[in-house]
Amino acid sequence: MKIRKAVIPAAGLGTRVLPATKAMPKEMLPIVDKPAIQYIVEEAVKSGITDILIITNRGKGLIEDHFDRAPELEFALSSRGKTDVYNEVVDISKLAKIYFVRQKETKGLGHAINCARDFVGGEPFAVLYGDDVIMGEEPACGQLIKAYEEFGLGVLGIKKVAESDISKYSSLKVDNIRDNIFKCTDMVEKPQTPEEVLSLYSILGRCILPPEIFDILDNTAPGAGGEIQLTDAMKELAVTKGMTAVEYTGTRYDMGNKLGIMKATVETALRHNEIGEDFKAYLKDFVATL
Repeated sequence: MKIRKAVIPAAGLGTRVLPATKAMPKEMLPIVDKPAIQYIVEEAVKSGITDILIITNRGKGLIEDHFDRAPELEFALSSRGKTDVYNEVVDISKLAKIYFVRQKETKGLGHAINCARDFVGGEPFAVLYGDDVIMGEEPACGQLIKAYEEFGLGVLGIKKVAESDISKYSSLKVDNIRDNIFKCTDMVEKPQTPEEVLSLYSILGRCILPPEIFDILDNTAPGAGGEIQLTDAMKELAVTKGMTAVEYTGTRYDMGNKLGIMKATVETALRHNEIGEDFKAYLKDFVATL
């Protein structure tokens, strides 16, 4: 079955980047001239996704506004002859069919994904974590979709993390199939002892899930942090059916982390077709003063 739906969980509080997120959703923090979540939506669209559900909560109306039309702004731009900017603004609302639902209680990522049950129906679907912007020549989500089409199993987007950091992430038991593709047969969320570490491969920002994940989530008890962890539900899939894991190409930026935000901003600015060369010259001069 072709994957045409994606879910973007964006209900987190953004406590790691306060006070910027006191009044602004972290997903709306800009990377040069676009909010982080727009890069994620664009990645989904480039991967062939046509329908996107963004899971929000109270205080995140700015996200909905961003993907809506803005008649007053559009009129002002059009009447002033700013055609390029006008087209760019209008095109945001045409990226895909974008829907919204609120997670009324922040009970974890697994609980958030379960809010997408009616939207997904009986189809496999992509999940693009709202904290993770991934940039590269080939969209990360598209790489996972190709693996799903080949193997017919749920797919995990993975990267290696430092041994000192594995306790903050998931740890996967994987066996290489070929190149950057693996089979995953077990996983642990936030391993706290060396014995619990299955490998340094962790799920980072992307996955493809079959619709049966919802029945599993219904029976998933609260795990790490007292929350319903998506990893605990995916573990059941991995153990009973196996899942495919793809070490995707591209650079991941953690937009829930201050350093991640700065890396995304600087590296994107250097590639930007409007300011890239000027910013590079500025950066060289500035670095020389350090």
